Amino acid sequence: MAKFIAFNSLVLIIATIAFHCAIVNGKISSSMYVNWGAHHCQMLGDDLQLVLDKSAGSGAQSKRTFLFGSFEMLIKLVPNNSAGTVTTYYLSSTGTKHDEIDFEFLGNVSGQPYILHTNIYTQGVGNREQQFYPWFDPTADFHNYTIHWNPNAVVWYVDGIPIRVFRNYQFKGIPYPNQQGMRIYSSLWNADEWATRGGRDKIDWTNAPFIATYRKFRPRACYWNGPLSIVQCAIPTKSNWWNSPLYSKLSAPKVDQMNSIRSKYMIYDYCKDTTRFKGVMPIECSLPQY
Repeated sequence: MAKFIAFNSLVLIIATIAFHCAIVNGKISSSMYVNWGAHHCQMLGDDLQLVLDKSAGSGAQSKRTFLFGSFEMLIKLVPNNSAGTVTTYYLSSTGTKHDEIDFEFLGNVSGQPYILHTNIYTQGVGNREQQFYPWFDPTADFHNYTIHWNPNAVVWYVDGIPIRVFRNYQFKGIPYPNQQGMRIYSSLWNADEWATRGGRDKIDWTNAPFIATYRKFRPRACYWNGPLSIVQCAIPTKSNWWNSPLYSKLSAPKVDQMNSIRSKYMIYDYCKDTTRFKGVMPIECSLPQY
């Protein structure tokens, strides 16, 4: 295991290509199914419409479990007054010590921007939130949200622009999600106890039903087939393209894009919240992330 961890730490493997809508061409119904709230959400051709009304929200999950790869989805969020609602797109394993990689979209009152919330859990522990305002209207059209996950790093992309990196620093004692297969989940649900301005803005049910639309999901990833996948999915083969030297690091233009977005649109970074951590910051906050 020590050799495996050392191998993981050699190269930061982050995709240097942009993720564009045009290359997300999978039929969502072939890869996902509705797992709750089926009485009022539906697959419409290549679209999945998740619905939230006073009776219930709804959600879907992937048919397969994966370890490493690139996971893209086109999403159009709930328009108008979406206060109290949360739309999600994330990877997760199961159990109390689960791993998880999150995109969550916190609704807001009409005329106010959504909050794009990211987080990562390892062995059941999260507390690594970073939040952004979108630099576009996420309700007017579909936008591409990508989670690129490999043995050395997780990178979050929005329309091909990297906004965040979480690097594998297991050799420094920081847990990293590389031991559990994860499925992809999406959901739309009532979180008005906390989601909008700390729960001060509640859902206005006169605007229901609330609808979020997902389109053209196609996982390009390694299937999880039990513990052997921990090694098989990390080997740099042609089929495991995310481990190729081509993806050894972010290009200089991608780094510039990420820094620009973070400087203009980031509104919360756990690594800067000294009050929350009482001055004892998480170890990774002092280490290079890309």
